[in-house]
Amino acid sequence: MSWYHNAVFYQALVGSFKDSSNNGAENKGIGTLRGVIDKLDYLQWLGVDCLWLSPFYASPLRDDGYDIADYYSIHPDYGTMEDLEELIEELHRRDMRIMTDLALNHTSSDHPWFQASRSDPDGPFGDFYVWGDDPERYPEIRVIFTDVETSNWTWDEERQQYYFHRFYSHQPDLNYDNPNVQDEVFDILSFWMDKGLDGLRLDAIAYLFERNELGGESLPETVEFVEKIRAFMDAHYPDAVLIAEANQPPEETMEYYGSGNRFHMVFNFPVMPRLYQALALGDATPVYDILDQLPPLPEGCQWGTFLRNHDELTLEMVDDDVRELMYQAYLPDDSMRAHVGIARRLMPLMGGDRNKVELMFSLLMTLPGAPFIYYGDEIGMLDDTSLPDRYAVRTPMQWDDSKHAGFSTRTPARLPIVGGTSVESQINDDTSLLHRVRAMIAERHAHPELGTAPCEPVETGKKSVLGYQRGNLLCLHNFSDRCVDLGTVELGPYGWAWLPA
Repeated sequence: MSWYHNAVFYQALVGSFKDSSNNGAENKGIGTLRGVIDKLDYLQWLGVDCLWLSPFYASPLRDDGYDIADYYSIHPDYGTMEDLEELIEELHRRDMRIMTDLALNHTSSDHPWFQASRSDPDGPFGDFYVWGDDPERYPEIRVIFTDVETSNWTWDEERQQYYFHRFYSHQPDLNYDNPNVQDEVFDILSFWMDKGLDGLRLDAIAYLFERNELGGESLPETVEFVEKIRAFMDAHYPDAVLIAEANQPPEETMEYYGSGNRFHMVFNFPVMPRLYQALALGDATPVYDILDQLPPLPEGCQWGTFLRNHDELTLEMVDDDVRELMYQAYLPDDSMRAHVGIARRLMPLMGGDRNKVELMFSLLMTLPGAPFIYYGDEIGMLDDTSLPDRYAVRTPMQWDDSKHAGFSTRTPARLPIVGGTSVESQINDDTSLLHRVRAMIAERHAHPELGTAPCEPVETGKKSVLGYQRGNLLCLHNFSDRCVDLGTVELGPYGWAWLPA
């Protein structure tokens, strides 16, 4: 068993977590790496094992850093390489770990590689991206961001060709048929892993290659390159974890594990929306059904279980009827829509009902996989649906009840403070959501079988109650707003229990 099987992960966005004025650094109203250092004691108190940081690379920030303009440097707003090295050292001193994102599918259009590719088609970077003369090429490849992009191809005046992009038009796709691109990836991996990182989340990893008539999702060439990455990591960084963001149907999701020779972990996109569906219906059946579709994992592999993250609540992989149900249940206003998903945090999605939030956290801690907590959800942070795209769920962390929420002594420069709650208002209240989440984390650590034991569904005799056994624990979750009597235990509305099996 590896460290990540039982780890509790915590995702934080560098620019939204904490400004660094307390360290004497320039106070910009922007979160920094030194600001993260300021709050490591809090994460340790909460029980976090591994911190997952959003991209902090040089970037124009048109996609919050997932549009990388230089893979080898840190955005100056966030700090310096020395700050990162100190952060890694401080985490390791606390016996905690750190991982970050790498977006390898695309770069920013500001990246020097792309600028060189535009200006010199015959030069060394001319074939670093996917160029073509036919904007109808690859008709099988879907447009993902249908609300902002009408095509996967954009005309470039300088080169007088179209370039391919899976996401935004300012994010051109790299050409993985070029061996020089592949070589660059291994240099990037080495550069950051040598800093002492403990893992990487590979963003949009399903989309590396494109093929006529086959599309561009989870192609054999992509899987083959993933195996090369894993072999490289095993040879040079054998204790590190590789995590795939692969929002695919269950059978394709399993491709990213292979026989245990691809990713160590894959985010459980198949299960996540079914939790919300079950809650909307008051019926545990959708969760039973999806758990039944998930094959056993290869040895050494683990799911990454999550409720929310920095993106929208994605509904790409559910059918139209389920998507409409989710809109009716969780989308009271169309301004909350992002692409085909819903840009809301956990507490607002739950209608402010703490019982529902605790139910979801209990599922997070007991379903198969290692739990990933999104910053602020442990205190029930709210969102700002007036903000565009996914920024509604990326607002500054609320540390106290001062004017700028303890995030900064200045007005936040990028996104507003939402208000409504804070760490300070909950940390001294033993009955708060924060303390309940902390207690759940401690209980999970006390039961390592929750990270390793099979998940065996248990029939409860009640349509609304999901039951499953994890080792010596029986986990029960009531998706309805009514009390349910199971004979040996009574569950209140949206109640849950972990019982000796």
